[in-house]
Amino acid sequence: MATIELGGLELPEDAFAWKFTRASGPGGQNVNKVATAVECRLVLDRVGLDAAVRTRLEALAGSRLTAAGEILIVVDTHRTQARNRATALERLGGLLAQAAVKPKPRIPTKPSASQRARRRDDKKRRGEVKRQRKPPDDF
Repeated sequence: MATIELGGLELPEDAFAWKFTRASGPGGQNVNKVATAVECRLVLDRVGLDAAVRTRLEALAGSRLTAAGEILIVVDTHRTQARNRATALERLGGLLAQAAVKPKPRIPTKPSASQRARRRDDKKRRGEVKRQRKPPDDF
């Protein structure tokens, strides 16, 4: 079985579905005759990704993720079908590379004692300024 290497991952070729249509972009007279626009569909069920990677990939795909569990990339920026296909693979590879990287967990920090003391002092000082603006209570 043939594979395609994208984003550091080996993907089976049967996980991809390609469709070529007429593009609306540049192309001169060819734009009305030649199907240069590319729709690349990656069927996630056939890829065999780790569950965590697949979850991150689905989140990164956003609106490009279909209800059938496919990632749809549409490219019509170039004049040739080959360049549009290569661009679609680059975009998909970028998504896969991003999803393959496990995010570093955030470690919550606490303010230091001196920071808390400075905050309290600032609050007291600000409150004193506001108290000084009030008219005297003698009336």
